[in-house]
Amino acid sequence: MVNRLAQSSSDYLRQHSHQLVDWWEWSDEALGSARELERPILLSVGYASCHWCHVMSHESFDDPEIAEYINDHFVAIKVDRQQHPDVDAVFMTATQAMNNGSGGWPMTAFLTPEGKPFFTGTYFPPEAGPGMPSFRQVLESMADAWHHRRDKVRGSAEYLVNVLSSRADTVTGETPDLRKAIDDVEAAFDVIHGGFGTQPKFPNPTLLDALLVKGDPRSLEIAQRSLEHMARGGIYDQVGGGFHRYSVDPGWVVPHFEKMLYDNALLLGTYVRGWRRTADHDGGLRALFERTAYGIVEWLEREMVSEQGAFISALDADSCDIRGAVHEGIFYLWNPELLVDALGAELGDWAADVFHVTKGGTFEDGLSTLQLRGRPDYARLDEVAGKLLEERETRFRPASDNIVVASWNGWMVSSLVTGAMIFGEKGWLELALRAAEYLAEVHLVDGELRRTSRDGVADVAVGGAEDFGAVAEAFALLSGATGDSAWLRRAEALLERADEFFSHADGGFYDSVDTGLFERPRSLTDNVSPSGTSALIAALRVVAQLAERPGFSERADRAARTTWASVAEHPRFAGASLADLLVSDEARRGLKPAVAVVVSDDPFGELARASWRLAPAGSFVVTAPEGAEGWGSHFDQRPGGFVYVCRGTVCFDPVNDYNDLKTPLWSRV
Repeated sequence: MVNRLAQSSSDYLRQHSHQLVDWWEWSDEALGSARELERPILLSVGYASCHWCHVMSHESFDDPEIAEYINDHFVAIKVDRQQHPDVDAVFMTATQAMNNGSGGWPMTAFLTPEGKPFFTGTYFPPEAGPGMPSFRQVLESMADAWHHRRDKVRGSAEYLVNVLSSRADTVTGETPDLRKAIDDVEAAFDVIHGGFGTQPKFPNPTLLDALLVKGDPRSLEIAQRSLEHMARGGIYDQVGGGFHRYSVDPGWVVPHFEKMLYDNALLLGTYVRGWRRTADHDGGLRALFERTAYGIVEWLEREMVSEQGAFISALDADSCDIRGAVHEGIFYLWNPELLVDALGAELGDWAADVFHVTKGGTFEDGLSTLQLRGRPDYARLDEVAGKLLEERETRFRPASDNIVVASWNGWMVSSLVTGAMIFGEKGWLELALRAAEYLAEVHLVDGELRRTSRDGVADVAVGGAEDFGAVAEAFALLSGATGDSAWLRRAEALLERADEFFSHADGGFYDSVDTGLFERPRSLTDNVSPSGTSALIAALRVVAQLAERPGFSERADRAARTTWASVAEHPRFAGASLADLLVSDEARRGLKPAVAVVVSDDPFGELARASWRLAPAGSFVVTAPEGAEGWGSHFDQRPGGFVYVCRGTVCFDPVNDYNDLKTPLWSRV
């Protein structure tokens, strides 16, 4: 048997390379083998840091008898959802349709040789339990159905595919009632713990960003309280920085412990914008937001940067205890005794109080996550966190998923650029620049953007709409911060190619290129991250302004209209689209987004940083020397030492004192 996974660029696939299952990667060859053998396909989808993916792998796929049965009756295909989000999206839709809306990972699907699903599920245990068959029982049932009721199975698969393919996205020409949308969001706010909903509870940075757009008191309070509770909760790593994926309880106490790059990329930007929106007199809240943003970047630099300068995708939830037993979250957990051992009696007791660590614990076996209570002295808090981090480094570390995902890197570059310019952190800009250079050198291949890479080698799969959008936006923002218009040219080229690859007849975008799946994926909702459509809209907006490409602005408007129904029907799950609509609404009311042209060779000068800090939502800043080329007419006949602010078709007198910037940036015109 050929081991096809050992040389994969995916850590998730490599984790299964030792198994006796005759795994294929997703490919035309794999589907061709199924058709040739007339065997159904066992499709297993997951990702490297997925806890229950590991559990099912060890319980079932490591079992030689299970492996033999799979090899005798199925063509087994293993998919890393981070490499193939299109495959994941299509079959997750089928899984949810067949399971009353439930889905997740590991995703387990059985397909006809033509790739059409006839049975789907998620995790299956090795032994049957109440209401849950064992994985062996599922395998035997699927094999029996294929051998003895093949026509019925094909008919069921055909029916499901027809139902899924016939669903039409709701597209409306009516602008949503934004007041009602905001009211719906506010009604779901958890007034006790912040955030939205109950459990599991996700941070939802795109929705919080939308609430920060206008800055009206109620929306601002909801965003700030949510950001505060998350920053204080166990979902945030109080010792090492960075956010875990989600909370299993309403109070952000116990997280699911994996750390994903995209969560932290988006949350970094949201905390920077939250800091910017918080009044100077609320120093405690601003300090907390700033500390949280810095913590994310410190974690990123310490644990997530590849040798080539790109950002890897995730850290696992699981690691070993001192006896070698694997536990979820054990790397991050403490009890009072462990704190005293690491810090001594006085600091240990202080830390237990500040981090709410009790003998009873908040997790299993009397262990606790760390939650920040009150407003402790940050100097002492940093001292304690540093010592606990040093102690924690002696533990067995969670495994990392070293695949590089284009869109996730793009979002992180954008947030680093924004944070660098607002906080004046040159190191953050250098970190962003190195990652962007990696994307340009490795992921851009013959005018196409590749979705993933590993160790400096790009995979063959073309990126999706979110990849093109996120990377184009990152390149454009980087161009404005550095004054290097070459990044803007790359962003323009990506958006031109994206329009070729993903355009839908209704003016919106598909999520992926056409890869021959039974349905071409397209989502118009923003869940834990922006949809592909939202990512492209955001990129089109910034490039339209910086490159003076009005056609891009019109293209963004057409695409935005396809998201209006999502905003009207379920605004909680359309955060990026809602934010875009709110910026447009402000523009109609006279507060148009600004383009601030800073004529200077110092991107971190007072005028540049003040422009980044003060500009309204949807605005863009470019800093470059006098006479800079590649920016349309932005630098034509404009002497140095000034900021030139234009909003729509109105331009203001040049400003050479940052104290005078508020008038041109915020006057309604």
